[in-house]
Amino acid sequence: MRIVILFILSATVGSFAQTASQPNAAEIKLRLKKLNFLGTVLYLAAHPDDENTRAIAYLSNERLATTGYLSMTRGDGGQNLIGPEIRDQLGLIRTQELLAARRVDGGHQFFTRANDFGYSKNDDEAFRIWKKQEILSDVVRVIRKFQPDIILTRFPPDERAGHGHHTASAVLAQEAFDLTNDPSAFPEQLASLGLWQVKGLYTNTGRWWNKDINENTEGIVAMDVGVYNSLLGKSYSEMAAVSRTQHKSQGFGSSGSRGEELEFFEFVKGYHAKKDIFETVNTTWSRVEGGSKVEPVVKKLIAEYNEENPSASVSMLLKVRKEIVGLKDGIWKTRKLEEVNQLIKDCLGLYLEVKADNYYVAPGEEVESNFELVNRSNLPLKVKRITAFVLSYDSVLESALVDNKPLRLTSTKTIQSNTPYSDPYWLRESHSLGLFTVKDKSLIGKPENDPAIQFQVQLELNGDLLTYIVPLIYKWTDPVKGELWRPVEVVPAMSLNLSESVVVFSDAKSKSVSVLAKSNSGHQLKGEISLELPKGWRSEPARQAFELASRGDEKSISFTVFPSNEETTSTLKAKAIVGGQKLDQSMQIISYDHFPIQTLLPPAEAKLVRIDLKKAGGVIGYIEGAGDQIPAALRNMGYEVFEMKNDEVTPENLAKMDAVVLGIRALNTNERIQYFMPDLLEYVKKGGTMIVQYNTNSRMGIDKDKFSPYPLTLSRDRVTDEDSEVRILKPDHIALSTPNKITAKDFDGWVQERGLYFPNQWDPKFDALLATNDPGEEMTEGSLLVAKYGEGNYVYTGLSFFRELPEGVPGAYKLFANLVSMSKTQKPASQKIKPGK
Repeated sequence: MRIVILFILSATVGSFAQTASQPNAAEIKLRLKKLNFLGTVLYLAAHPDDENTRAIAYLSNERLATTGYLSMTRGDGGQNLIGPEIRDQLGLIRTQELLAARRVDGGHQFFTRANDFGYSKNDDEAFRIWKKQEILSDVVRVIRKFQPDIILTRFPPDERAGHGHHTASAVLAQEAFDLTNDPSAFPEQLASLGLWQVKGLYTNTGRWWNKDINENTEGIVAMDVGVYNSLLGKSYSEMAAVSRTQHKSQGFGSSGSRGEELEFFEFVKGYHAKKDIFETVNTTWSRVEGGSKVEPVVKKLIAEYNEENPSASVSMLLKVRKEIVGLKDGIWKTRKLEEVNQLIKDCLGLYLEVKADNYYVAPGEEVESNFELVNRSNLPLKVKRITAFVLSYDSVLESALVDNKPLRLTSTKTIQSNTPYSDPYWLRESHSLGLFTVKDKSLIGKPENDPAIQFQVQLELNGDLLTYIVPLIYKWTDPVKGELWRPVEVVPAMSLNLSESVVVFSDAKSKSVSVLAKSNSGHQLKGEISLELPKGWRSEPARQAFELASRGDEKSISFTVFPSNEETTSTLKAKAIVGGQKLDQSMQIISYDHFPIQTLLPPAEAKLVRIDLKKAGGVIGYIEGAGDQIPAALRNMGYEVFEMKNDEVTPENLAKMDAVVLGIRALNTNERIQYFMPDLLEYVKKGGTMIVQYNTNSRMGIDKDKFSPYPLTLSRDRVTDEDSEVRILKPDHIALSTPNKITAKDFDGWVQERGLYFPNQWDPKFDALLATNDPGEEMTEGSLLVAKYGEGNYVYTGLSFFRELPEGVPGAYKLFANLVSMSKTQKPASQKIKPGK
């Protein structure tokens, strides 16, 4: 009898778009050993980079447990040390960084729908913004689906966790522990997921809140995660360092360590283990009805495994698979069948790849697919059938795969016209401050989309049928980096990208707005492009015809936009009509070396800001830090911006600047800043204005007493409530009065926070201009400090301009314009009229 098994890699393991990665013989042996361990652990925390990669690496590769990480959020509200992306784009980056980390340490990855709205000081705020019951339902869903025996939390459920999201993650874990086996809890999940009871819940106790903890502490289970794995040739601490280093946007590059590394797990709920978190869990095949006959077959398989000829194990793997197929349906049957089928593929050295002729395809377009199928063993493998649903592709074959002789095929098919686009599923709909909108509940928990186009390749080996899923990818060769690849994605036939994400009209004069139309289609595109504007606004012309001849063609189309006379904040939308079809999405590309290229398809729109904005000066110098969009905002105000490289920060160049702005965390990220800071301070002394944006008080690339003309101490003080009251302490100060009069109203509409990492001590020569606080906390006055230094002005600000300006917050534009205008609006001290004269 033929056994047909469909092998589909779990969407929670790594990135779907990974090209074929053949494990070596030692890695295969480790996976063989994993077949006989039936235990599952779920690590649970709040953000990307919160997870303990040492524990995950150890549990997955030493204890051989199925190990997952559930992150409440995708890290959307954090800071970005590798580029200018923030919010949704940063969340996508950090999602991919987590997947890159799991590819190193072997874990599975999950998420809830919670949006990281920024730092939160308590879990009450987190639950209010997230909508607690919604996120609790997601946690319960993931647990019911993954069925962990043990849950480990990173944080305690109280203020010791140091962040409201951290605390909330622990609270949710404890509440979910009591609900996953309760049929009255989220009953809509039961039909597809059923009930599940976790055996034990532990907190991975951190030394920062319990410095005296050790292996003898009452209630603690200690685990040495520093063990050396001779098959892999590394310790789990070394593996974990590589995993943690994938969090590059957060600057978490790590060094490996060797030797004993103890982690401590404090009992919270369920069965209380004394020495081993699995001691109350049956991790053998006997936990599965009829499964006891599988274990001896696997033991024999491991004993007879030949590292120099892994393909000799395939016949025994087929026997193991047959035994598993005969079991009742359940999580372990599904999970172990996936593992066995992957092992068969690995032992065969089977290479299955399908490449497209382009990385973008529009619905209804033709796709050329090039197959490369290679059996790198002497076993008699045959290709029987290849199918792809979205391409309506179904090919019956009878082709032998002879040892190391590639079978190459080419097919051209049309993708179905109703195929959905490939943009990240949680970003397809608009979302609230705290919760992503996901209409298809089955997607909740998944780290990313399934492949846009995938093939099922059915093979036969001695009468057994094997079916593998192969994603369609695009590959090319870079002259420096070598062979590269990216996923094939389904996108609109044409994208529309506006020249600016925010367009500021400082008066009633018109401005030119450009739309870049780009074809993603193999067909000629003809139609009209127009702008949708709010009432009282108009564009000339009202619409424009365009024509794009072939894929990749682009055309920039300009409109003159006339604003209303009233101050307002609104939205401009671009749209194209092609053959009666409306196309109104832009395309954003995120490309870094440590994860696959990502494509977003947000609406083609920009924020319109009509304010009476006054400014002085003409040329602003900008020195990059961790990455922000301040230069674009300054150009929007009408300034010329000189983005200065390190070697361009010279006295001669500085003398030409009306102001100099340091990017966020420049003192943390720019190693050369210590060498030209004296020139910057001398520039201020001679009459210039320098604005230093926020930095953290650790990892500074300059001595703490050398970045300011007067003593200034940074702290971790921050105000996270974006609606908190802002008190103006010195309303007549030039920074708050000229050329724009700043009032409390200018702090309306701020997003995510007021600011962060404020100074908490400063020299009396600094003027503190603003005071603000989170509810229930003392007032802080360190958000905006200005000091006269010689003839010029030194400004240090923790206000979150890097978030407010890209969002088009009018008051932030007015205040920032005042700051960069000071050298032109304030007379030098030598020109002031002295008292009595």
